[in-house]
Amino acid sequence: MRRPEVVVLALLVALVGAGCSRVAFMKTEPGRKGFESTNEPVVVHESAEARNRSTARNSLALSEERLRTGDLVAAEKYARQALKSDPNSVGAYTLLAVIADGQGQPAQAGQHYKRASELAPADGRMLNNYGTWLCKNGQAQASLDWFDRALQAPGYATPAAALANAGSCALDVGDNVRADRDLRQALAITPENPVALAALARLQYRSGNYFEARAFSERRLAAAPADAEALILASQIEDKLGDSAAASRYVRRLGEEFPGAAQGNVGGSKSP
Repeated sequence: MRRPEVVVLALLVALVGAGCSRVAFMKTEPGRKGFESTNEPVVVHESAEARNRSTARNSLALSEERLRTGDLVAAEKYARQALKSDPNSVGAYTLLAVIADGQGQPAQAGQHYKRASELAPADGRMLNNYGTWLCKNGQAQASLDWFDRALQAPGYATPAAALANAGSCALDVGDNVRADRDLRQALAITPENPVALAALARLQYRSGNYFEARAFSERRLAAAPADAEALILASQIEDKLGDSAAASRYVRRLGEEFPGAAQGNVGGSKSP
């Protein structure tokens, strides 16, 4: 079953050079035209709060770097350092959630996603992230409210993500009307959205509209690298349409690209 995707917070970190806490300015000495001398420096004291925010930003940058390289232990260490410096860091909680997911700790990830959404209740990205976690962890019905909140958040720049996720989760709970509405709205914004295309392929397949399902399935496979679920569904669609050669090609791809995928799902034995 194709699940929605988390849209992770992009942490744009401004690194503070050398971590200086004071600045010396040059003062012009009256009566000495054309010359300047360095008198006693004018010191600007940086507040403890500003220093903590700067430290948190630097720690988040290091955490992101380690996460990109797959070093989850170091990524977690730096994310927790960021949280120690700034206990209300939305970025730190988001990174900890992603790390916990990667460590196979979904319950802990959910706590972090929820906390990030509580700290940023008007940030559509955080609301979408928590809704996605709910849907992926057996709470699809509850997730729909969070996607609605994300879509209502002012300035939310990627509504297609929440619409695609909402439509996919609505399909999981059997609300085909909402699923069709949200998924088509997502495609109206981003026509190559792989989550929306995969979910619409599933919806049409379940409804017995196999030609429409094929069209969405082919668009999905063209929009992004294939996953096992997309190939299984494609083979099932072709099987329903009576094209055994095409179905076999998808089964062959499944075996080559995802040798660990459950072959029992192929050929229509299990509804996607």
